[in-house]
Amino acid sequence: MHNGSLGIVLVFLLAAVIAVPLFRKLGLGAVLGYLAAGVALGPQGMKLVDDPTSILGASEFGVVMLLFIIGLELSPARLWVMRKRVFGIGGLQVALTAAALGGLLVAYGLGGKAVAPGILPPATLVHPWTSAVVVGIGLALSSTAVGLQLLAERKELTTDYGRLAFAILLFQDLIAIPLLVAIPLLGETQSAQHAIPLWQAALRALGAIAGVVIFGRLLLRQLFLAVARTQMPEVFTASALLVVAGTAWLMQLAGLSMGLGAFLAGVLLADSEFRHELEAQIEPFKGLLLGLFFMAVGMSLDLHLVAREPMSVAAGVGILLAVKGVLLYALGRLGKLRNRGALMLGAALALGGEFAFVVFGEALKAGLIDVALRDRLVVIVGLSMAATPLLVLGASNWLLTHPDTKSKRPFDTIDNENPRVIIAGFGRVGQIVGRVLAAQKISFTALENSAEQVDFMRRFGNQIYFGDPARVELLRAAHVERAEVFVVATDDPDANIRTARIVKRLFPHIKVYARARNRQHAYKLMDLNVDKVVRETFDGSLDLTRNVLEGLGFSSDIAADRVERFRKHDERMLREQYLVYDDEAALLQSAEDSRRELQQLFEADTESDAAGESAK
Repeated sequence: MHNGSLGIVLVFLLAAVIAVPLFRKLGLGAVLGYLAAGVALGPQGMKLVDDPTSILGASEFGVVMLLFIIGLELSPARLWVMRKRVFGIGGLQVALTAAALGGLLVAYGLGGKAVAPGILPPATLVHPWTSAVVVGIGLALSSTAVGLQLLAERKELTTDYGRLAFAILLFQDLIAIPLLVAIPLLGETQSAQHAIPLWQAALRALGAIAGVVIFGRLLLRQLFLAVARTQMPEVFTASALLVVAGTAWLMQLAGLSMGLGAFLAGVLLADSEFRHELEAQIEPFKGLLLGLFFMAVGMSLDLHLVAREPMSVAAGVGILLAVKGVLLYALGRLGKLRNRGALMLGAALALGGEFAFVVFGEALKAGLIDVALRDRLVVIVGLSMAATPLLVLGASNWLLTHPDTKSKRPFDTIDNENPRVIIAGFGRVGQIVGRVLAAQKISFTALENSAEQVDFMRRFGNQIYFGDPARVELLRAAHVERAEVFVVATDDPDANIRTARIVKRLFPHIKVYARARNRQHAYKLMDLNVDKVVRETFDGSLDLTRNVLEGLGFSSDIAADRVERFRKHDERMLREQYLVYDDEAALLQSAEDSRRELQQLFEADTESDAAGESAK
């Protein structure tokens, strides 16, 4: 940087403040905004930064912090559950991608015989297959920073494909460790000064991991308990940064990934009471350093090489994205993702990764690749990182314009022939009704129109049937005519009303209790002469109000009385306004009258309370 001055810091911040909101407004995402800002500031742009390598090294701490926060979201139990995806799907992804890309590299000139000149110029190497394996694994690694940031921006980290993407990225972080240890052993520069025995390196790595896990488990919670007692926010922030930096440094000493140490520290603290506070303390630093990392990647792109060889670079980027994307799609399907999730997985992780820069640098030192090939690979990886936000956006837009055509699932056969209660809709409300009925050993039949909800609830042992409760044939199959009560608990107001209408028309002897989302919904159900309409948030709101009044110093009896008066007043107004709910002017006047009447009612209560206190 120029003189390390404050001016360059201001330039970085200004570039981020301008580029990121602009790119997000254009729908291109923050990552692409940071990359574009880096290109503009770097040696290929305005030349405000001469040496992006130093910035890239410092800003990698943002990736470390990102992995710490992800670790906070994963308890050890959840991590153990993910082991099959991490080592199964993640291992297959690296192996298959490395084999495919390594084979292509050999076929297209890595060994000195360029089958298709122009994609990769010939390189004279002693061990082409060894070099191909190292480069193939380097290209198989995807960018943790870009991939997870894109998923976080789109709020898709918790989707099925988001969880599988994280499992794959976690394995890639793990496999990068033995790869770096093996590169000097595979290259021409192997010697006592340049490499230690593989078994010794592995033992040192396992010792570092075990040390972080064992001592972290024993000490980290005690550390934060002691810091919390000081009640000094700045000390807590410093302690959080110390834990992240310390575990990263320890792993680096052992020759491992800094991010792995921070991730393990996060996992160890995932079950602690400090999890949310730690996340809040680290988040601002993580965001700034990640942005700086993306800008450093943008600065590192050799645009002169792109200008000299646009076709070969474009072909390289296209091949990388296509090969990895196709394999990731296939592995997503193997991991039981649906077509749409597998497509998004391929789009999000088809890019190269920041760790590839390190791998290619070590491979160059070991004589496995030459300078020309290293430069081209770095540009291809960098441009794939820049292209991925656009690729994810394009895949997402394509899926939006091509909605999933679900094959119709047949309705379930209902074997409960004598239900006392029928519950239509087994979501939040229906489940509570069903649990109470089951506890009372009252026979009921639950109908649910969402196949996903049916499958989910069956995993917990619930007897629930798939079908549309507004379909007459399903109602007859459920033996509604033998039931005493029909509960309409569906979330969708339109479906709710359709079901209530059919039941009241075809089975008038049954008591119908219906859930209403709001007053307008309640009025439409009242039009159908539903026996009881329950507004879904009304009772919960009254309970909350009673607690608030007690918190303000009202006695429990007075608080309960005030709430009960409001309940009666509101239910009476609901019945009165039902008569004029289709007349807006009359409804507005009724609402104004209701507010005035309620205020007078409570003023009278206050005067009565004051008189009672005086009499005492």
